[in-house]
Parts: sequence; structure tokens; C-alpha cells
Amino acid sequence: ALMDAGHGLGDRHAGIAMGLIKEGERFAVLSDILGDEDHLGDMDFKVAGTANGVTSLQMDIKIDGITEEIMGIALGQAKEGRLHILGEMAHAISSSRAELGEFAPRIEVMHIPTDKIRDVIGSGGKVIREIVEKTGAKINIEDDGTVKIASANAKEIEAAKKWIHTIVAEPEVGEIYEGTVVKTADFGAFVNFFGPRDGLVH
Repeated sequence: ALMDAGHGLGDRHAGIAMGLIKEGERFAVLSDILGDEDHLGDMDFKVAGTANGVTSLQMDIKIDGITEEIMGIALGQAKEGRLHILGEMAHAISSSRAELGEFAPRIEVMHIPTDKIRDVIGSGGKVIREIVEKTGAKINIEDDGTVKIASANAKEIEAAKKWIHTIVAEPEVGEIYEGTVVKTADFGAFVNFFGPRDGLVH
């Protein structure tokens, strides 16, 4: 799932839970245990890693200890299980996606001039609430002008960034802008662009 989302893991990882039933000198090591086997068994041994080796281990046991033989068998069975799972994963995806998936949770950061913060927030929070409601993204603005935009949808983040940019950006001479005519007069037309700004075209 992480590779499909575009997380750069570098290699496929898989894990398996091993169990143990021990009675005297007799024992059985179980692979891929379920809840009942964990609850009633003597060991819960989680082994995770790649095709090249183990990357993490975690063990809970309910007996005084386990022998080297049991540990060897458990690690051997865990390796077989891990390689099998990795093989099945390879059928679905061979490497991490180059970019984050469209619906992968993400946070993007942008910076705005501190004197523009109140313009983005608006009176009583009116502007920022409208941005959140219309785009679906979550927005947090800090006192230093850092704006954090979070969403599981890349298009929502992009829409929020664009909206904020139109509020804080300053028009530049020589640039071409698109706008909406909001009022006409004998001497020209008022065109709305860059959020709250109207410009006179004549």
C-alpha cells in the first residue's frame, strides 16, 4: 500500500506472525497465526523484512524461554512465509510509484507575507472557511506566514494553494491576467482578478 501510494521504501517489505504450541519437550511452530492462536499459544513472534533479510523483530512469550532449536525453526518458517508474501506482492507492484498517488494523504507547505495573513483568514475567519468548504482541504496558518494545506486529494490541495495565491499575490506590470467583468461605466470596465481585487480597463 505504501509503495502504491508513492512512498519511497526502496524495496518491498512484508511481515508474518509466528506462533508456538509447547507441551513438555514437544512443540509445534505455527505460521501466520490468528487471534485465538495468539491468545492460547505460547509465543507471538513477528518477523518483518525484505527478500534480502530481516529488518525488524518483536516477540511476546508466555513460557520461561525458548530454545535455539525453536528460534531457528521459527526464523526459517518466517523466511519462507515472508518470501511467499513478497512474491505475491510482486505480482501487484514491483517498485514504488515515482509520485505520490492521487489519493495519498499529504501536506504541502507554502509561505505568505505576514501582512497578508488577515486577508487569507478574512473577517471572523470568513475567507479561510470558504476556502476549506469549497476545496475540501484543511488549512493551518501560523504567525510567521507558514501555511500548511492537508488533504488526501492532490486536486484539493492544488485548488486551495491557487486560491490562497490569488489573495496574496501582487499584480505585475507586463503580465497577462484573466478576469471577470463585474461592472461597466462610460469610461471603462471594472474587472475582478486576484481574488478581491478589481481593476479598471479602459
